[in-house]
Amino acid sequence: MAQLGSVFLPVTSPRDAAAWYSAVFGLAVSSVQEHAAVLDSPDREFRLTLMGPGSGIAARPGLTWAAFSLLVGDLEAARKSLADRDPGPISGDEHTCLWFTTTDPDGNTLLICDR
Repeated sequence: MAQLGSVFLPVTSPRDAAAWYSAVFGLAVSSVQEHAAVLDSPDREFRLTLMGPGSGIAARPGLTWAAFSLLVGDLEAARKSLADRDPGPISGDEHTCLWFTTTDPDGNTLLICDR
């Protein structure tokens, strides 16, 4: 059975983006280099690789779709903590999943879910 190894996201500054994702979502910064930064969830089940312009990827920051979802324990608290990012309303179905979208400082769309 395959497992997801890492999610890659284009950013303008891996260092700045790593600091933001760490502060907002509690991801641990594993490494920061000029071209990329790697962050891990506390349980190390999820890895986010932030790819800067020096990485050579063709994608530019500002993805208009959510390339992945971030799971949080308290959806309303997460939404309030992101108030400066103009998060959308909480939507979904309480039996399946509740969620909202927002953007990171690079304009990438993020999907924040309760499960």
